[in-house]
Amino acid sequence: MPSLLPKLLRPLLLRRVIATCQQLLAASLPNRCLMCHQTVAAPYRGICACCLEISLYQTPTCLGCGRTLLLQSCYCGACQHSQPLVVIAPASYHQGLGELVAGIKYRAELAALDMLVMALVERIKQLQRLGLIRLPQAMIAVPLHPNRLRQRGFNQAWLIADTLSHQLGIPMLDNVLVRRVDTRPQAGLTGKQRRRNLADAFILTEPINYQRIALIDDVVTTGTTVQSIAELFAAHYIHLQVWCLARAEAPGLLE
Repeated sequence: MPSLLPKLLRPLLLRRVIATCQQLLAASLPNRCLMCHQTVAAPYRGICACCLEISLYQTPTCLGCGRTLLLQSCYCGACQHSQPLVVIAPASYHQGLGELVAGIKYRAELAALDMLVMALVERIKQLQRLGLIRLPQAMIAVPLHPNRLRQRGFNQAWLIADTLSHQLGIPMLDNVLVRRVDTRPQAGLTGKQRRRNLADAFILTEPINYQRIALIDDVVTTGTTVQSIAELFAAHYIHLQVWCLARAEAPGLLE
């Protein structure tokens, strides 16, 4: 008997069921910090307040390249000339949270997900109060190719975006941005190889009636993936900013 669910709704329903099951499983496990292994006091879960605090940015950082600044502004001197894509993250991938973010992606360790998203929300609100960003009208998760989604069972960027959408009241657009090419993993590739790997990998399946979009991912490293998507949106005159749980800055920028 054919399913009554439209084909486009099936992946969304499946992902919501998986996310709910994972959250229920995490809630049933002992609440210990994944970093220091001490008991975590509510409302924190998966990471204690102390470990989370010391892992966040302790100084202002450039939203373009991640360089340490004396005062919080949008760009450092170098980035003011090039005006690169704005990337908002609460922490560096290299200073404590990298293992937790990798655990979400590769091992489905979701216990600390809500706390990391909470830290991202606080960072977003701080930058909004300073007048450095405007909140987007909608958000989109960086998509996985269907083959990769079947292998992994979930899209970590979608889980982050879904949590952000509920916390900030910003709608999430599903099945609008599609990865049509099953690209090689980016890790280990040179910059030129990364750009070639992502050539024409993404498409928009329908018009987007918004001017400001936040693109959601777990971590931004070289920025090749998000830049490729940003160029796609720029062709439709849509302003894009990137939100992620952690940023892997180039060596030396945090010194």
